[in-house]
Amino acid sequence: MDVLGGRAVRLEQGDYDRVNLEGGDPLELVAAAARRNPPFVHVIALDAARDGGAPIQLARDVVAAAAPVPVQLGGGVRSVADAVALSDAGVARVLVGSAAFGPIPLADFVAALGERVVVAVDVAEGTVRTAGWLADSGLSPEDALARCAEAGVEGILCTAIARDGTASGPDLDLIRRARAAFAGEILAAGGVRNKRDVAALAEAGADGVVVGRAWLEGTLGFEATSAT
Repeated sequence: MDVLGGRAVRLEQGDYDRVNLEGGDPLELVAAAARRNPPFVHVIALDAARDGGAPIQLARDVVAAAAPVPVQLGGGVRSVADAVALSDAGVARVLVGSAAFGPIPLADFVAALGERVVVAVDVAEGTVRTAGWLADSGLSPEDALARCAEAGVEGILCTAIARDGTASGPDLDLIRRARAAFAGEILAAGGVRNKRDVAALAEAGADGVVVGRAWLEGTLGFEATSAT
């Protein structure tokens, strides 16, 4: 689930001006997702991802709404202190994107949080994007994943930006490339429409799949607002 301006939304291809789906109250949706008892509830604070600043209050609210299901949350992490603050707010897995490929050694995040760090490897046009997908890091996916492996990162979230929010199907080749370059846990995102896409991503090497639009629209076989 993505949160922008206090609303649950889906953006098309990460474009802040292209909201293609409104999901309503984010905390109600978090609670509905948690009732499905998933491995975790995944939330991105889009305002923070773009502008920086760890979304501490949102993190606390989401953790409370999802309990007892653990929360994976990202957006706004620009320092090790930001990541630790989100962990202290109850976030089980902290997504680090922009800061993972900046001047701060990635190993510092791993030293502080260990397996609770998940690095966001967000890919468009062959390179990894940062700052809410608005900036080009200049790194290929393989270069970024080599950095992750060297720093001791145990898990990544690999998103195909061009597919994100489009319901156009996942980028299986990207996940195959990621699996060839990284031995740890790989979560895949972008373009997932249904259970067949989930199975195809698993076959391509993904250990898990993050779903947004397909969950909100019910194409996975259940509605986002369902209480069971």
